[in-house]
Amino acid sequence: MRKKQLHAWDLSPKEAVEVQAALVRQLTQEWDARTVRTVAGVDVSVREGVSRSAIVVFSYPELEPLEAVTAEAPTVFPYVPGLLSFREGPVVLAAWDQLEHAPDLVLFDGQGIAHPRGIGLAAHLGLWIGTPTIGCAKSRLYGRYEEPAREKGAQSPLVDEKNPNRVIGSVLRTRTNVKPLFISPGNRIDIEHATDFVLRCCGAFRLPEPTRWAHRVAGGADLPTRSR
Repeated sequence: MRKKQLHAWDLSPKEAVEVQAALVRQLTQEWDARTVRTVAGVDVSVREGVSRSAIVVFSYPELEPLEAVTAEAPTVFPYVPGLLSFREGPVVLAAWDQLEHAPDLVLFDGQGIAHPRGIGLAAHLGLWIGTPTIGCAKSRLYGRYEEPAREKGAQSPLVDEKNPNRVIGSVLRTRTNVKPLFISPGNRIDIEHATDFVLRCCGAFRLPEPTRWAHRVAGGADLPTRSR
């Protein structure tokens, strides 16, 4: 898959923060109303100094598995809160290079713009791959919210801690009486469509099928197979 080359990855944490400050100005949260026929999920597992990324592509809206790829690389960037994309980005892009199907939309197990500097993993890599991206996180990194109602589909706004008038995502209940997910646009999509796509990608589980499978594959599970 073709991707942009935006910066080097062998950076210090201080240099990484400077890169974030430059890149955040390039993000857009505008949806282009494209037809979505394929959705990919992305996740990374880190064990004993090795990062393993997985990208699993599904048809949409059927959610039939089409392709799954993985990549491994030494984990060289330190764990620094707010700089996860510099730790995981290179191995995700290595997997991206192996894809045969170009997904129309990509869901990341991580943050989009709901980030202290406005550029989490989904937003950062969205600039690299040039495809609309969504951050679909299991926990809050940044932002304030009120708990949504308990039924599936309920949601509440996630607002900027520094500017409570700015909404940066949504807190979405994907299963009744189950902890919500924290949804934020990455790049080239708005909050409304990001939330709607995540909900439509959820089946019987809390996580949407693309990131649920990416998590399993990154952890070493067998690749999903197309149902018959």
